[in-house]
Amino acid sequence: MSKPLKIMISAGEASGDRLGAGLARSLRAQHPDIELIGMGGEEMEAAGVKIVQQASEVAVVGITEVLAHLPAIRRAMGRLEDILKTEKPDLLVPVDFPDFNLRLTARAHDAGVPVVYFVSPQIWAWRRSRVKLMRRLVKRVLVLFPFESSFYESEGVPVTFVGHPGVEGLTETPERAPLIQGAGLDPERPVVALLPGSRVGEVDRLLEPLLGAAGIVQQRRPGTQFLLQRANTLPADFLDARVAAAGLTDAVIHTGHYPEILTACDAGAVASGTASLESALAGLPMVVVYRMKAMSYFIGRMLVKVPHIAMPNLIAERRVVPELIQGECTPEAIAEELAGYLEDPGRIARVREELAEVRRRLGDPGAFERAAAAVLGEA
Repeated sequence: MSKPLKIMISAGEASGDRLGAGLARSLRAQHPDIELIGMGGEEMEAAGVKIVQQASEVAVVGITEVLAHLPAIRRAMGRLEDILKTEKPDLLVPVDFPDFNLRLTARAHDAGVPVVYFVSPQIWAWRRSRVKLMRRLVKRVLVLFPFESSFYESEGVPVTFVGHPGVEGLTETPERAPLIQGAGLDPERPVVALLPGSRVGEVDRLLEPLLGAAGIVQQRRPGTQFLLQRANTLPADFLDARVAAAGLTDAVIHTGHYPEILTACDAGAVASGTASLESALAGLPMVVVYRMKAMSYFIGRMLVKVPHIAMPNLIAERRVVPELIQGECTPEAIAEELAGYLEDPGRIARVREELAEVRRRLGDPGAFERAAAAVLGEA
């Protein structure tokens, strides 16, 4: 009797945990006796993945930040490498998170475990030399954006465009009032979303300007409420003390109904990355913000080769939403953009229309099903 198919999934942050969970559910639906193990968080575990390494222990961003967490990262890598060697899964599926997962991919290759990479690392934006690693180590890349498919085809890497899972997550716009009331806010008043990211380091750097901006907006637009999204990769009480110290009123820390809740918000300040795309798919008029440590930013500026950093702008191939990066990411600048939305309903409507076009570019529903079928086809 043949052994059950075993697949390792490796996700390193909140967005990857959600994507890994969606893939896991579709894999189980298409292959009910499959065994899934790997690195992830609560959502992957709930989807039936045996978590052998918590993603929260390695979810850091920035060059100098990674150096500070090297011992934990090395332990995690060693644990997963041991499983690759001893349990010999039929396939490794890394989910984005390239600094860690490309190294894990090399370990899998050495252990004779084939790799299908789900969610392309952004090597089309920076460190393009990594495509040589992808060509050598990966059987196939499953990409979410059509322009990524063209990039990999030109580089000779087997690729499948599966579309973006966020398209199917919001097939109909939910009613606003129940979502806002469920979050403990008043649906008759404006709501601004604050999304500082999913990793401790980036939240530490973004929370102060975001909360400062919220205070300015409340003075300028009394009655405005704030919904602060806490990623499940953050400690449960990580935001509470900081929000309390800021003295911000009419603010809640939210953990449920994400990203549906974003459809009910009037505007938002959103960390660059997956959160900005999720916000775009929800039609949230936003300002995209980001801060890194000075050295990480200096090195990154020399390496990045794209005209925008916000994913909605990259997909649209034009500036749809404003970007405030590094020194421009101040409470005053963020507040100006947020208040500008609240004071101009016409601008909100225009941005929502442009974000709807971004969404249309991402293909039809069924991304997880297509991704699972591609994974099983390579196992």
